[in-house]
Amino acid sequence: MNTTNGRLTFAEMYLDRRVIVVALLGFSSGLPLLLVFSTLSFWLKDAGVSIALIGAFSLARMPYTFKFAWAPLLDRAAIPWLTAALGKRRSWALVTQSLLMLSILAMGQTDPAQNLWLTAALAALVSFFSASQDIIIDAYRIESLDERRQGAGAGTYTLGYRAGMLTSGAGALWLATMFTWGQVYAFMAALAAVGMVTILLSPEPRAAERPSVPHGAWLETTFVAPFRDFLSRNPGWPVILLFIPLFKLGDAYLGAMANPFYVDMGFDKTQIAEITKVYGTLATIAGGIIGGWVVGRMGLINSLLVCGAFQAASNLAYVAQTLAGRDLGMLMITISVENVTGGMATSAFVAYLSSLCGGGYTASQYALLTALMAFSRDALSSTSGVAVEVMGWGSFFMFTAALALPGLALVIRLGKSTARLEQESS
Repeated sequence: MNTTNGRLTFAEMYLDRRVIVVALLGFSSGLPLLLVFSTLSFWLKDAGVSIALIGAFSLARMPYTFKFAWAPLLDRAAIPWLTAALGKRRSWALVTQSLLMLSILAMGQTDPAQNLWLTAALAALVSFFSASQDIIIDAYRIESLDERRQGAGAGTYTLGYRAGMLTSGAGALWLATMFTWGQVYAFMAALAAVGMVTILLSPEPRAAERPSVPHGAWLETTFVAPFRDFLSRNPGWPVILLFIPLFKLGDAYLGAMANPFYVDMGFDKTQIAEITKVYGTLATIAGGIIGGWVVGRMGLINSLLVCGAFQAASNLAYVAQTLAGRDLGMLMITISVENVTGGMATSAFVAYLSSLCGGGYTASQYALLTALMAFSRDALSSTSGVAVEVMGWGSFFMFTAALALPGLALVIRLGKSTARLEQESS
């Protein structure tokens, strides 16, 4: 291989067959999300459903938040005949993808104007099978890639995931101008075959073997052992568990108020959609790929520090946007800086979280860690609106940059702990 000091080149990271498989599985994960979110809201609005009830449909997405509750079952349980034929990860992926396809198809055949509760029930079912698929695909990604390619895997997963969201978001809305909503959802259901074909044509990853357990200890080995294993393999776990919700807190705090800020600056809906959504998605994908390359070249801790610092500094671009006001050129610069650095930090962060999981319990452990990540996005950022009212936009954005500092300090702490443990073990 053409490597330097054991480092992979850009091509060796991103042209690896396993990394390409991860991109296709990312598409399969990203596709269902907007079908129970913004695309569904458009459909419900077309059907004459009230705004209050449309808002209540957010409850149908709760499985994404609580997927850690049944992740241990997907780690532990086998599917008769199918697991023996395909392996643990591939068998569960195929089953969840098949059920996801059927549930999307069934939801599209309902009439919200006539039977809203049936639509809601099937939307919740889509969310459940989609969240279950995410559990398996995350485990498959982590177990398929070595540490040097985890960053590249995170980058290509982001690329595929965003492509799936664009397909079920902008793509579905474009199709809805020519076809019925039932036909649109049937087409989206058919696209679930992308993940199914990818799984069938890909090998089962070599997962770590679990230690043998006494017969009859199913409950303990399913729900307790994954977390005991995590604590035993990560002696610095208190710092790790504190670091996870803090690393992207500044980014999440800003993100919660981004759309209201664009409106306050005077940008119209078309400008916001084209620049912050379509162009912003492409910038995030580019940042994710760059971040994966940085992880492969610099290692996990150094890439977390560098990408995290860039992510924090990028929030200051919004201060410049506040001063510039309704300036489309400045908005392009702001979105470029914020989304590229955000994509870089996400790749490094996902690669780090992936490195913490293993021992045959990858699905359970990664689902729990991402739940902690979601905590900063949803719970800790819930006060962002109050902060804007108290501080004003300029000071708010400087505050969001400062919110990243505790997370960066913990990266330095993690780096020192890692170095000390390596010295002790050598």
